[in-house]
Formats: sequence, structure tokens, C-alpha cells
Amino acid sequence: MAQTDYYEVLGLKKGATEAEIKKAYRKLAVKYHPDKNPGDKGAEDKFKEINEAYAVLSDPQKRAQYDQFGSSGFHQRYSQEDIFRGFDVGDIFKDMGFGTDDIFSRIFGGAGGFRQGGFGFGGGRRRGEDFTMEVPVTFRESYDGGEKRVAFMRDGKREELAVKIPAGVEDGARLRVAGKGGFGHGGGPTGDLYLIIKVGTDPHFTREGDDIVVERKIRFTDALLGASLDVPTLEGTKRIKIPAGIQPGTKIRLKGLGFPRMGKAGKGDLFVRIGVSVPESLTPEQKTLVEELRGKGL
Repeated sequence: MAQTDYYEVLGLKKGATEAEIKKAYRKLAVKYHPDKNPGDKGAEDKFKEINEAYAVLSDPQKRAQYDQFGSSGFHQRYSQEDIFRGFDVGDIFKDMGFGTDDIFSRIFGGAGGFRQGGFGFGGGRRRGEDFTMEVPVTFRESYDGGEKRVAFMRDGKREELAVKIPAGVEDGARLRVAGKGGFGHGGGPTGDLYLIIKVGTDPHFTREGDDIVVERKIRFTDALLGASLDVPTLEGTKRIKIPAGIQPGTKIRLKGLGFPRMGKAGKGDLFVRIGVSVPESLTPEQKTLVEELRGKGL
């Protein structure tokens, strides 16, 4: 459900009030509840969707993260277990005349079970532990994406696997590798492995969202008269024109030379932030020329 719009699932628009979210959830939960649709796999899947959507949108912190980062970015930060942690529909379902424990344990099982009063696992089945490890990637690797091998310990044994690093991945992103966590107990499913991406710095580039910023200094005379300037990008060197009279701190935009937008089409932009280099000392001839310019009002 990673690319599903939670608001759309509940038939709402972004900005809906808490009351509107709860009302929409109650209506859909009654309509698609398994007790009212025995044997209907489509209704069961829909029931899962609306509960996941409500688990996020009814929680102010999770909703704020979802609104800020969108579906793709949100699911990099939250596993399904994170989404359902603390989720309690016991009172709502009691009001509607339904039970909760048996239904949720059957539908979600150990991978995302519920219990009245919060998140938990039903019966004797217990899901395996989730593993978390940090994966360092270079600035360039975060731009290009690609495959990276990681090694980790699993129940006392060393394992290796190749993981795909998506182009445009951000520092702190969580990548889920399903079924590579600890083994379950009592027939419960295996946990997951979460890779926390740690992006290294670069001597030339700084990332701001999906954009890249390059700092470049020009001579005082070039700022006055204009010039051409070669600037580095992750796609090779580009020549740009510096307009006459440019002010220090001005940013020149190179469209489409930023980071790939994860989960979306296109790329961000690259901005060249212009600084002006002022010499600390002048030759006698330079000083004479500058004094002449000052005398002419410059």
C-alpha cells in the first residue's frame, strides 16, 4: 500500500478534520468489516487499507509526517509495525457492535496484529524481531542509486545480501528488506531488516531537499562586468554566464541537474550560489586604478 493515498482511501481531501476522518473510517469499517462480508477477499483487503489509513491519519504525529513527506517518503520512515503501534479501535468497534481481537488477529496475523487497547500479536504466534543497521553511501551513490552489498548477523550467523539503493535516496531514509529479520516463534512470521541510509558529505555539493547547491566565488571585476564560469555538476562540468552587476549571494539555477525525485518523475535543480572574492591586498597599480574608479563614483 506504499503508493496509496490515505486520504483517498477514506474518501477525504487533505486537510480533513479529526471528526471527518473518524466519521469516514466508521462508515467504511462497517461497510467492509469481515463479519459483514464473509469469504470476500476484496472486502478484506479494503478493510486492511482503511485501517492502515486510519492508523496514520488519526495519529497527529504520523499524519504530520505523511503530509510532509508524502506516501513514498513516509514509508521510508515507518514500517507497518510502526504504523500500527498504539493503534486502538476497541471502543469504536464496540460502539458498532463488533469484536476486535479475533478479526484483527486473523486478517493481520503476526505481521501486524491488533489487540484491544493497542498494537500487539494474537495467540501464541510471535513475529520475529526487526533488525536495523546503518548503511553508509557516498554522496554520488545517493544520486545515482545502484546495488550495494551488506553483511549482518542473523541468529548467530553472518549473512550477506545485495540491496538496491534507489536513486535520490536521502540521508536517514529507511529501506525495508522483508523477511530478513529474526525468525518468528510459534509459527509466527520472520521479522524485517531495516537499512538506515547514512549519506556522506561532498567537498563541492550540498543537498537541499531534491536540489543541489554549489558555492562559487568570482572576482570583483567579473561581478561588475559579467563573465563566463565553469561549474561542477554531477552530470559533468557546465559553463554558465554571470550577468554584469550580480550581487553576492545570488543563486543561478540550472534546471533538472538536482537529485532524482524518489517516487516521482523528474529531478530537482542545481543552484550556483555566487560569492565575490575581494582581494586582501592590491599592487600599487591596482590601488591607483581602484582609487580612480572611486573618484568617478564607483
